[in-house]
Amino acid sequence: MSEARLRPAPSLIPSPGRPLGIRPAIAALPASKIAEVAAVGFGDPAILPLWFGEGDLPTPAFICEAAAAALKRGETFYTFKRGIPELRQAIAHYLSRLHAKPVGAERVVVTSAGMSAIMLSAQILVEPGDNVVILSPVWPNINASVEAMGGEARAVGLQPTAEGAWRLDLDRLMAACDAATRAVFVNSPSNPTGWMMSREEAAALLDFTRRRGIWLMADEVYERIVYDRPVAASILDLAEPEDRVIVINSFSKSWAMTGWRLGWMVAPEAIHPVLDKLIEFNTSGAPTFLQPAAATALREGEPFVASLVERCRAGRDIIVEGLARFSRIRATAPAGAFYAFFRVDGMSDSLNFAKEIVRRCKVGLAPGAAFGPAGEGYLRLCFASAPERLSEALERLRPMLG
Repeated sequence: MSEARLRPAPSLIPSPGRPLGIRPAIAALPASKIAEVAAVGFGDPAILPLWFGEGDLPTPAFICEAAAAALKRGETFYTFKRGIPELRQAIAHYLSRLHAKPVGAERVVVTSAGMSAIMLSAQILVEPGDNVVILSPVWPNINASVEAMGGEARAVGLQPTAEGAWRLDLDRLMAACDAATRAVFVNSPSNPTGWMMSREEAAALLDFTRRRGIWLMADEVYERIVYDRPVAASILDLAEPEDRVIVINSFSKSWAMTGWRLGWMVAPEAIHPVLDKLIEFNTSGAPTFLQPAAATALREGEPFVASLVERCRAGRDIIVEGLARFSRIRATAPAGAFYAFFRVDGMSDSLNFAKEIVRRCKVGLAPGAAFGPAGEGYLRLCFASAPERLSEALERLRPMLG
């Protein structure tokens, strides 16, 4: 055997600061702390899994049937990278119906999940040396998308109130922006806190980013899961088509379609040619046969969305009232999304505490540390589940939290 065949492949030869030849920015990305907790109870049917951001309802039958019909029609070939015209138009009609300003189909881009929309946004905006100012606590994938591009994910914490709710300090957010800031990222309603931005805060933030020439990225995936109005305040209520604004949404939450991996973004038409290329290089577009079903969800899904919100409202009440009886817990009812994000007195390591809850209580919760330093000391519970499951979870949690 020759010496050349004995040598390891060049890509596997370690080099200083570049293990196995992998880009340092990628190698340094942290593993998911939620997945780390879930691994403790993986495969155990006794676990009540309230750690991930999904409920226990399957996708409604009428949406599934629309996908099956598209398959039967043979809609299994490549199609428009930015989404089929039917779906882009359906999204535009849906958003125009919800919000104060009309949204044209020419501004809509269909993506392979909301996460894909976030990653595409990072790819188009961020390069090494840039930063993105991100309201925190926040879903950790946001930070990772910026860091994967070599940028800095610069956290600005929402401020906890004395009652246990959260508020935005706009002055702190604006002060965190500097000459290297490419974008501000806001998730409202928020995962994990349930905080919701007001229309006045949205207007002030949009005005600031316009004046500074900074992009504004808005994750509005939970805009329909709110409890005091039909829809959350949106940047789309205020933005003009040419503004440096990217609004991200998904079919996952409001229509119980987490496994479908379909989302969309609304972005200035001027960047669509570049998005077209990036989609080609990432996924070549969302699956063809799923897209007519997504359009069906938008056109016919209002009764399901309304029932889901009411189910989540009931789950919120069960969990918030139940947690209020625990001596170690401080929790308030979230304004939106479907999470209870609650502080635990005396807990300083939420990751290991959540693992111990899995072992002792057989309940899966997400550790607050997964959502950034501002989340330490908290746990997140997804209450988009049947009432009996939530009541059982509270009983199981009592020995550790009561």
